[in-house]
Amino acid sequence: AYFGETANACALDRCIEHCADNFHWKEKYPVRDMGNGKVRSVGMGMAMQGSAITAMDVGSARLKVNDEGFYTLSLGAADMGTGCDTILAQIAAEVLECPIDAITVLGADTDSSPYDSGSYASSTTYLTGKATERCALRLREQICKLGAELLGVPADAVEFDGKEVFTTEKAGDETKKIALADIATASMYGHEIPLEVTESRTAHISPPPFMAGAVELEIDMETGETSVINYAAAVDCGTPINPNLARVQTEGGIAQGIGMALWEDVQYTDKGKIRNNSFMQYKIPTRLDLGRLRVEFESSYEQSGPFGAKSIGEIVINTPSPAIANAVYNAVGVRIRELPITDEKIFMGIMGGR
Repeated sequence: AYFGETANACALDRCIEHCADNFHWKEKYPVRDMGNGKVRSVGMGMAMQGSAITAMDVGSARLKVNDEGFYTLSLGAADMGTGCDTILAQIAAEVLECPIDAITVLGADTDSSPYDSGSYASSTTYLTGKATERCALRLREQICKLGAELLGVPADAVEFDGKEVFTTEKAGDETKKIALADIATASMYGHEIPLEVTESRTAHISPPPFMAGAVELEIDMETGETSVINYAAAVDCGTPINPNLARVQTEGGIAQGIGMALWEDVQYTDKGKIRNNSFMQYKIPTRLDLGRLRVEFESSYEQSGPFGAKSIGEIVINTPSPAIANAVYNAVGVRIRELPITDEKIFMGIMGGR
């Protein structure tokens, strides 16, 4: 049902359009003879994923104000290299109007962290990020409430700018203010307003990110040897919280997808012993194997996500396999339906087609 909504269908259309335009698709499709026994062909793949597992996954965050006016953010989601500690700190800093350096992040610890289902199912930014946003909003309310009490005014007569709680016009002509550090110190004695908040969130929808990927392959028609020349991708992951981290995560996922499509193949003996038990026998792509890689974002706004974000973790590995399979078909007229699409399989396809 979510996929059927007009806005989301248009998002995929925009990704395809953007990808095709950047790739000069019309000029390259379907195949070109390079005149040296090699051809260059193009293929495209499209994908959608999800953002967390609906009505199951739980994301949680805990925020507290420390005595000098900085914050501690405790998380149950582990940063596995995705940069989620940075992203979640950014979300909290945006709500609390403070520098990201003012937030100390404590990573997952099952003894002390708030409960979180974990960093899987493309859920961390979307689910734990929304919990962090709600947590920071509630903490702002607590800061304003205690600040108002210390200033001797009603809670609805003050505002917080990230540094101080100050009175508005409702409190009269004279502006009173108190620094966050002083509020934090005051919370340690004689007051019952806690400056520590925990929030959890589970989602009842799973808004899908979309992606289109286009690949240009060079194939030697005598041997089946295949090289990736270009890969262009367009991704709709909502509004990226940190575009740099989103970009490198996309590039890394595409690299993994290319490896899965062309080389990675776990093999066993008839007795179940693994044959390729080191990287000498198990080929994974290096940067030299990826050709020219271009990533663009077709930003949208997901209302249920933190500051409009959807997920990006798993969508980025999905398009290389179908794109490469389509490019091989356009080049040699053979559908290879099992991964990896090795040089040998392509050569056998070429020979079978003659």
